[in-house]
Order: sequence, then structure tokens, then C-alpha cells
Amino acid sequence: MDFIAQERDRLLRSTTRVVGVTCALVSVVGIISSLAVPLLPLLGALACIAVLIAALLVFGTNGSVWWTALALAAGLGALALLLLGADPDTRDVVASAVVPLAAGSLSAPLMAQRGAPLGLAMTITAGIAAIGAVVWASGSVLSGAAAGVALGWVLVAVVSVWIARSIPRVARRIQSIGTAHRAERQASETEAQRRQGARLLHDTVLATLTLLAHSGVGVSEQAMREQAAEDARLLRHLRLGATPQPQQSGDYSLTRVEESPLGQTLESVKQRFGRMGLEVSWHGTGQVLLPSNVLDAFLLALGECLENVRRHAGVGEAHVTIVHDQETVRAMVTDSGVGFDLEAVSPERLGFKESVVSRLREVGGDAKLFSAPGSGTTVVLEAPR
Repeated sequence: MDFIAQERDRLLRSTTRVVGVTCALVSVVGIISSLAVPLLPLLGALACIAVLIAALLVFGTNGSVWWTALALAAGLGALALLLLGADPDTRDVVASAVVPLAAGSLSAPLMAQRGAPLGLAMTITAGIAAIGAVVWASGSVLSGAAAGVALGWVLVAVVSVWIARSIPRVARRIQSIGTAHRAERQASETEAQRRQGARLLHDTVLATLTLLAHSGVGVSEQAMREQAAEDARLLRHLRLGATPQPQQSGDYSLTRVEESPLGQTLESVKQRFGRMGLEVSWHGTGQVLLPSNVLDAFLLALGECLENVRRHAGVGEAHVTIVHDQETVRAMVTDSGVGFDLEAVSPERLGFKESVVSRLREVGGDAKLFSAPGSGTTVVLEAPR
């Protein structure tokens, strides 16, 4: 039996217990309040009702057909003692008082007899006997008590069928929602991996190919060789089935610890771009501890900004100012180069958007770009501490 079927049966047994016990207690209050049953039959009936309640409580946990049999027998015994022990003149009053017992407590096991033919047969038989007893006591098949008992059985039967059929439908809907959620998550992960791969390619191999396309202007032959060697190592990893993270790209490595000092890695970035002809001047402090994933994103975005200065600004120097407070670390990358018109940049160009902005936003940071023709460029990078 699968999990959904188990949960369905558990719910039906719990509902049986609640309905049966509640109706039995309501009948006890009605019977005692009517003062129409002599003491001896009343005590015997109350004892039978106590057995009925105990059997229903155990049945709610166990579900055995024998507890069903005990509950039905105790309920019919209580009906017999109450109706036969009452005076003929007050028997119709007692019949009205036992309607919750006959219509609710005895019909409640009907809800939990799915897959149990013996229990179903016993419950239906008990129902027929209860309706017959109430009709006899009230003196008419059309009496209010008889109608109440019959209506109670019909309602319990309808509720039983509705619950039994609704739970599998709900389970199928939940499963379909879960399948859709997994598909959406997989698509999101695939898109994130694609974008990560595009950034990695943009930051390494494409940058080297751009140098080659421009004949390595402004870059020494040795720096070109070292950069190409790093890219070749990355491609070997990919060919062997590895999935290198962005922090494995470029000519510098990032510390894989929970928190890393920013200052230990800024110098390697400076040396990398120094070999390629861009002098980087650092200002401020680098003594900031950052979580490793934030450090990776921050340094890679910073490296991409410096690469843009080297390739597009037309100057040989960039300034990087590092400041921080209790919550944020900021880097301001400035150059006095040719600048450009922000409105003229095609939205299809994804280098800055993906390698800088999106990378920082994924770790809770952001980036802002300021530039104008002839006035240089300033990029402000922000990352959480």
C-alpha cells in the first residue's frame, strides 16, 4: 500500500473515531436528560456505550475489523437496553434521544471499511437493525426519529465516498505540482549553469582570443603565453568532464575557506594586469573578511572591470578604491580614458551585464556604471560582508 493510501485510511479511521465518540456522548446527555429510562437498564446501556467508545478509540489507531465488531455489538446492546427497558408511554422519547447513537456512532465505522468486506457487511447489518429498532420504538416508519437515523446513515455514506475519492485526486494534483516545480527548478539550474559557463568563457578564452585578434597590442609575448596556458588548462578540465567554478578561471586562485581576507587576493589581480600592460593603483584597505562565494564574485567582477579598462579605455592606468562598513564592501574602479555614451550601448551586449552585474547580484550585491565620452569611466561594485 502506497503512502497516499495509508494516509487516506488513517484519515478515515480518525474521522470514524471522532464522529462515533461525539455522537455517543451526545446520546448519553440526551438519554440522561430525558429521565425516561429506569435505573438498571440505564446503567447497562451506559456500560455498553463505554465499551463502544473504547472500541472506537482503539479502532482509530488499529483499524482491525474485530474492533468494528465490538463497537457495533456494544452500540446495538445499548439500543436494546434503552428501548426495551423504557416504559411504552415514554419509548418514543427514548427513541429521539438515541438518534445520535443510532445514526452517528453505529454508522461511523462505515467510513473506514474500504477493502474490508466483512466489516462493511457487519456495519450495514447493524445499520438495518438500528433503523428497525428506532422505527419500532417510535411506532412509525415516518417518525422524526426514524427519519433522523436514516438521514444520518445516508450522510455518513456520502461523506465516506467523497473522502475516499477526493484524497487520491488531491494527491495527483500535489504530485503534478511537485513535478512542475522540479521541472522549473531544473530549468533554472540549467540556465544558471549556462550563464555561469558563458561568464567563464567570456572571462578567459574569449579575452585571450581578443588579444590574439588584435595581435597582442600592449601585451608582452610572455604574458600572452601565460594567459593562453591558463586557458588551455581550463579547456583540458572541461574535456575531461570537470565542471570548474568561476574562481578557477584566470591567472589567480581564490582561497576556498569560509571567510577569506580581501587583501590577500587583490595583489594577484594587480600583478596579472601589470603583466598585460595595465598599471593598477590601489587605494583604501584590503583587510576585509568576506565569505568565499562573495569574495569569488567580487574579485571576478573587479577583474572584468579592469579588463574593460585595458581593452577599451585607451589608457595604461586604472585606480581601484576599496572602502567598507559593517555590512558592505565597495570597490570603485576609475579611469581617465575615452569613456562612452551609456545610451549607445546595445542591450544585446551581455559582457558587463553578466560578468559584473548579474554575478554580484547573485550574492546579494550590485554594480553601477558611470561614463561619458571623453570623461573616463567609473564602476562602483558592492558586495555584502
